[in-house]
Amino acid sequence: MKSPRILLLSALAVLIAAASSVSAAESKLMIGMLPKAKGNAYFISCKNGADKAAKELGVELLFDGPTDSNAAKQNEIVENWITLGLDVITVAAENKESLSTALRKARAQGIAVLTYDADAMPDARSFFVNQATPAGIALGLLDKAAELAGGEGEIAIITATLTAGNQREWLRIIHETLPVKYPKLKLIAVRPSDDLKDKAQSEATALMSAHPNLEVIVAICTPGTPGAAEAVKQAGKTGKVHVIGLGLPNENRRYVHEGVTDAVMLWNTEDLGYLTVYAAAALAHGELKPGAKSFQAGALGSFEITGDNILLGKPYFFTKENIDRFDF
Repeated sequence: MKSPRILLLSALAVLIAAASSVSAAESKLMIGMLPKAKGNAYFISCKNGADKAAKELGVELLFDGPTDSNAAKQNEIVENWITLGLDVITVAAENKESLSTALRKARAQGIAVLTYDADAMPDARSFFVNQATPAGIALGLLDKAAELAGGEGEIAIITATLTAGNQREWLRIIHETLPVKYPKLKLIAVRPSDDLKDKAQSEATALMSAHPNLEVIVAICTPGTPGAAEAVKQAGKTGKVHVIGLGLPNENRRYVHEGVTDAVMLWNTEDLGYLTVYAAAALAHGELKPGAKSFQAGALGSFEITGDNILLGKPYFFTKENIDRFDF
């Protein structure tokens, strides 16, 4: 039989081990990832990459967002995360101005903040994980539209919302460039789809009805591209009205192979989520600081930092020739 002293020492050892375990659990880094809409396949793909990074880093990832594009709901979630005391908040801002107030509050309370996909106001976050430069996206789509239209004719744009910060910036660049670079190309309408495929389809149908000479529909939100393609297909205008836009390969593959959609532009969305979590962890640990010129993100390697933008890379066009090489 063990002596009372040995039993006491054993009990103390168990208590110390338990306390250490609780302390380790409490010290586990907590990162919140806020998408524009949590059911959007684009952001689900981002989450897949984020989950992988979180597992590698041993951090806890909270992924939550509105069911649709809702700036007010994004604010509510950030306020809740402030109350929970998260270490880092990462957001894809639906409305950069309104969300920035909540993000500034988070920073004032010692929570690190960075943005991804769609930026907030610069003073509301430390870094922006930028999937591609605004000019690269806007001019890539505009050049492709001009190519398909032969440099002249009518084009229309389908966006997610008229308040989304990243899309407003792309539209600004297109509006400024169009009359200078393509004076014979006319932008006849910009229609919001609320980030919904069905609404994008109905908007594209209305556009074709109102503008019988429409040459190209450009979707600058991911649900807009398959939505516009379905509208063109059902209208029997495949090859007459071209469709291009941002999108996931898996959501657009059949339209590309059917010749309804000419090209889909995007970047590796899983890499965007992965890079965002690595940047968030480095920011929380003080390893990512203002003035840094590069950043190491696990298996993805080194990334360039321009100012306060961590650059994922250049956008990429998926076409009939290469789209089957990708599965996301």
